[in-house]
This record gives sequence, structure tokens and C-alpha cells, in this order.
Amino acid sequence: MELNKYVILLLITGLSVAGCGKSDDDDLTAGGSSSGSSASAVMGTASVSGKVVLSGKAPQMAAIHFDADPVCKAQHTGTTLDETIEVDAKGNLSDVLVYVKDGAGNYSAPSAGVTLLQKGCQYHPHVFGIQVNQPMEIVNGDNTLHNVHAMPVINDAFNVGQPSQNMVTEKKFSKPEVPVKFKCDVHSWMHCLAGVFSHPFFSVSAPDGTFKIGGLPAGSYTLAAYQEKYGESAPQKVDIKDGEAKSVTFTFTAQ
Repeated sequence: MELNKYVILLLITGLSVAGCGKSDDDDLTAGGSSSGSSASAVMGTASVSGKVVLSGKAPQMAAIHFDADPVCKAQHTGTTLDETIEVDAKGNLSDVLVYVKDGAGNYSAPSAGVTLLQKGCQYHPHVFGIQVNQPMEIVNGDNTLHNVHAMPVINDAFNVGQPSQNMVTEKKFSKPEVPVKFKCDVHSWMHCLAGVFSHPFFSVSAPDGTFKIGGLPAGSYTLAAYQEKYGESAPQKVDIKDGEAKSVTFTFTAQ
């Protein structure tokens, strides 16, 4: 896995996600807006954190060959592995989307957007969350042709060509959906995924497998995790009080 990755900030009110990142107490307060679209949509003081792990021997990811495009190849040295499964020597899984599946209600989208950058002929971030009707800026950071082919099932699909560097296309999703997969029809190795939510209570696991979802009001929630190869985990139920912090672990089995 190439270490020199570009950091993408998901600029969301009350949330700053760096790349795959999530760490501080302010993380995911909680992915989005502090103003709800219903009376019950009020930010709280509770949080859920934890870890995502892989049980069993991790499969070896294939090396990406950038030779088909000299612009892509020039930006990479050494070996860059496919990002479908990103796991460390201890079995910690990164780039896993963790989210409240049930119990969160509806929140209005923040005005600040999410950026999806194509750089080095890869998508950054590889996995991200976004709220319904939140702006998404898709940026071509390379001096070569890209196209962004979004393949949702519930939302409207789109396939946008970006022939020039620094070209920006803005899109929004109108309905919750997990996952929404993206690919580039020009570069076959390029792929990423997003989760679209009606609320801001989501996170993406860090390189050490950790995640945190903050800003939760007291209540009963069902949490789930989605991994690109293994799909959605078994749900976990959490009852949480104001100011309480709980921990859960999501385990995927290697195949």
C-alpha cells in the first residue's frame, strides 16, 4: 500500500474527517448538521467508539499496474496495492463504514460539502459518508481524462467525464443508500464507495481499525458496519444515556 496518500477533508459542520480519519473527541459530532429536520433530531452528548477487525488470514491484494496511463504511472513509486481490503498485521481493518442503521431519525444536511478527489489515478478518500442533499464536489486532480461512474441502486446513477485537470463536478444524493459504488471507466483499477445517510451518525475506520461516532442523543440504536468485499456486518444494538460512552467491536471473517 502506498503510504504517501493525499489527505481529504470531509468538511461537515461539527465534523472533520481527514482521509479515512476519525480520532478526537470532536470527531463525528457526528458527521454533519446541528439542525434537524424534525423536532426529535437534536444532537446529544453520547458516543459510540470501537474497532473493526478481520478474523482469519487476510487475502493478499493485487498490485495495481498504472502502465496504461503515463500520467498515472509517473505519480507512483514502489508497489501500490488494490484497496478492497485494507488490513494491518494485527487484523485491524481500515476504510470500513460504521453507521447508525436504525434509531437516528432525520437531520438536515450541512451546507459544507464532501470532496472526492481523483489524484494519482485513485479516489481519495476510498470510503466516505455523506448526508442526503449534502453537496459532493468531485475533483480531477490529474492531468489526464477521468470519468466518475456512480452506480447506486436507489439514487440516480451518473457517469461524468472530466477531461481536464482541476475540473470540478458537483452532485447530491436524494435518498439514503449503503453502499453507493463508484468506478472509473477509463482506469479499471479505480473504485471507491460511499454511504448516504439521513443523519450525521457515521464514521470510517482508521488504519488501526478504530472509529468513533459522537453527538448521539440518548436512545436505542442499531449500528452496522460495511466493508467493501464482505458487505454489511451483523447489526449491533446499543442503548445509551446522555453523556455516556459505549464501545462495540465489528468482526469480519476472512474469505
